[in-house]
Amino acid sequence: MPDTAIPVGNRVWRGEALDSMRDVPEETPVALVFDGSSEAVMMATPADLEDFVTGFAVTEGIVARAADIRRIEIVAQPNGIEARAWLVPGLGPERLARRRTRTGPTGCGLCGVESLEDAVRSVPRISAGLTLSPTDILTAVNRLEAAQPLSARTRAVHAAGFWTPGDGLVAAREDVGRHNALDKLAGALARQGDIRPGAVVLTSRVSVEMVEKTAFLGAPVLIAVSAPTALALRTADAAGLTVVAIARANGFEVFTHPERIIF
Repeated sequence: MPDTAIPVGNRVWRGEALDSMRDVPEETPVALVFDGSSEAVMMATPADLEDFVTGFAVTEGIVARAADIRRIEIVAQPNGIEARAWLVPGLGPERLARRRTRTGPTGCGLCGVESLEDAVRSVPRISAGLTLSPTDILTAVNRLEAAQPLSARTRAVHAAGFWTPGDGLVAAREDVGRHNALDKLAGALARQGDIRPGAVVLTSRVSVEMVEKTAFLGAPVLIAVSAPTALALRTADAAGLTVVAIARANGFEVFTHPERIIF
């Protein structure tokens, strides 16, 4: 598999011109293939691909749990990588309802969806109980920042993490695409088989697909360092999801279901 980052030469201006080197993240076409049929081709960081194909399947409603995937195989191809998953018998027809047929750019959320009806999905209602304090929220953001080795090397990738008050940062995944990072996180949690109530923490803005994927994951709280969109907030409100955004060292803003935040 390709390295997740490669060194490149550049010329830096810091009052004078200097020859230098910088690590830049790798970006590779990754085909997500289910039962021999390609579901989507995403530009992604070539790491944690078993988590990626599992998380994509869970957050897109292709499967309900990681156990619905019988086998995963990662196959390098001349022009990219295929992440192949074989589902338990009988699940194939259901996945055709939201099949993607086009190549998506880095972390593209809706490329390949063929109708307006498919663009915004019905999401499950979240009933999991969880309360967080302001200290919990700021700690979660700080822990995710410290768990990004690829970002530390390149400053060019997104991250998604899962934080609980009792266990801290349970898992974190990085990718050049924000949707991809969240899918990888969802896959890692699903493959662990122990998704407890916790908060998804993002380094990106909150778009509607990030809300949808969090809802399918079943997390009751979504924390992000950037702002949400209006559609994302309407979807989160309907799903019972608490959205905490613009989370910085000096504070944050709660947009939906603030009852989970104990001030």
